[in-house]
Amino acid sequence: MATPSVVTLQPQYAVAVPTVSSSVWQTGLTDCCSDCGVCCCGMFCFPCLACQVAGDMGECCLCGTSVAMRTLYRTRYNIPGSICSDFCVTTWCLVCSVCQMKRDINRRKQMGIF
Repeated sequence: MATPSVVTLQPQYAVAVPTVSSSVWQTGLTDCCSDCGVCCCGMFCFPCLACQVAGDMGECCLCGTSVAMRTLYRTRYNIPGSICSDFCVTTWCLVCSVCQMKRDINRRKQMGIF
């Protein structure tokens, strides 16, 4: 009588699920010392910095300081947050918000992902 063979490995079934990698801001909201040039531009010529950010994003110069611009940037790079948090940041820390976006743009350009 033949002995039955024992199966030790079962075939596996897997479904490939595409994942969207989450990103983060390259610098914090108040990390002004990480790029003093951007910080000084934000403090002493804020409209110039806002226009630079808008220009980098391919938008109108008047949009550089808006909640919509921050939300667009955040969603484009999968940065966690909400419209509510974008509203709060741009309402109470407008200069810091625009400086953070410009620092992030600069870092992403250096990495070749902007």
